[in-house]
Amino acid sequence: MDNIGLATGEIFLLCAICAILIGDLFLSESRRSMVYLLSQLSLVITLILTWIAAPDSGTATAFGGSFVVDPMSKICKSWILVVSIGVFLYSRDYLNARRIMKGEYYTLALSGVLGMMIMVSSSTMLTLYLGLELLSLSLYALVALNRTDERSSEAAMKYFVLGALASGALLYGISMIYGATGSLHFDAIAAKLGEDSSSTAAVFGLAFVVVGIAFKFGAAPFHMWVPDVYDGAPTSVTLYISSAPKIAAFALAMRFLVDGLETTHGSWQGMLIVLSVLSIVIGNVIALAQVSIKRMLAYSTISHVGFILMGILAGTDQGYSASMFYAITYALTSMGAFGILLAMDRAGVDINLLTDLRGLFRRSPVYAAVMMILLVSMTGVPPTVGFYAKLAVLNAVVQVDLVWLAVVAVVFSVVGAFYYLRVIKYMFFDEPAETQAVTSALDVQLGLTINGAAMILFGIFPGLIMAACVAAIAAG
Repeated sequence: MDNIGLATGEIFLLCAICAILIGDLFLSESRRSMVYLLSQLSLVITLILTWIAAPDSGTATAFGGSFVVDPMSKICKSWILVVSIGVFLYSRDYLNARRIMKGEYYTLALSGVLGMMIMVSSSTMLTLYLGLELLSLSLYALVALNRTDERSSEAAMKYFVLGALASGALLYGISMIYGATGSLHFDAIAAKLGEDSSSTAAVFGLAFVVVGIAFKFGAAPFHMWVPDVYDGAPTSVTLYISSAPKIAAFALAMRFLVDGLETTHGSWQGMLIVLSVLSIVIGNVIALAQVSIKRMLAYSTISHVGFILMGILAGTDQGYSASMFYAITYALTSMGAFGILLAMDRAGVDINLLTDLRGLFRRSPVYAAVMMILLVSMTGVPPTVGFYAKLAVLNAVVQVDLVWLAVVAVVFSVVGAFYYLRVIKYMFFDEPAETQAVTSALDVQLGLTINGAAMILFGIFPGLIMAACVAAIAAG
């Protein structure tokens, strides 16, 4: 195989998954923490190998041109791995309390990470679909992990059925594009459509591809699975779904729409505008009526997906880099918010209602402060990173004369501020239902504190991430 070393990180992670799956069979119940430690070590080593294997500059391909390593893939994979390390850290005590800290969780979660890495480095439609399905199948099983919970099983079934329909739509779109261009490689597709971008079969296939992408993002009106899955899945799985896969979904859209179908920008821009507006409007409006914190954050996610799509639909390097920045910073923010909910977990009882956060400031001032920073960042208020992320996306769409779209986004962001402020009011101004202090392991406390501080640090110095995003998109 040519340049097989480019996939060293993915190959190592695959071997680690197999080793953890087999090793778990021989571990006693009292030594389950070994699986956690091995999983974290695997992610750290994969991160190091990913940086070592990537070329210093430019683009390199392997496996007959179906696997590409470029600056965008390097940055996206690095953040996927960093976020996954945080997810495992925040989830550890929750899984222990429910006696589901077993090899299955870590094997499935690591398989999902491998799928995301393959998606990010795909340069053919077939490789992209392979990575997407590896991620999707892992998520279906993870949602149903807690077999004693009926809501978990119901959410998994809904997710599986709707996910299968979306995968079918995406695969049908791929077949139509292949029929129109005669190739699965994105560069060959781009060259062919450059000669004839009005191909009826290609545009028809594009519509199905956009539907598939919208579902994987959780964009309205293909968002039906998001609130049910977020609410029904174990909170540790909700944390996983809400974070790193958003970076992978961004890469999915970039590979398909920009690398392969950029010459049909006029066709897919209109589709993404509709998806973006619906996501921002529906996400923010319905979130106002929620009494469940997980469902509220689910609809909040839908609105943030609308912003990520806004950057992509701009069709410029500025828009792509803004969207990439938004996806990365939102993954970090969402990870922290669900991490706080996991830290508040008591005696195997989920934190589910908004009112469960009442008086958090009196029970844990640090966690209340971190949660406030994260919610303020989601709202888009300076000096948090959420403000700069939204500003960058809005600037990108204004530059391509879509001022009305920016106005809609701003108006509904203001509407959305209400439900974030409501949570802050509960935490700081209401009396707690119980007075027991919220405590967690020292490493979890440190992780959440750093998570919250990073939202302000990256807000004051956004160039720490944005410069890498701009350079990665420009190099592509």
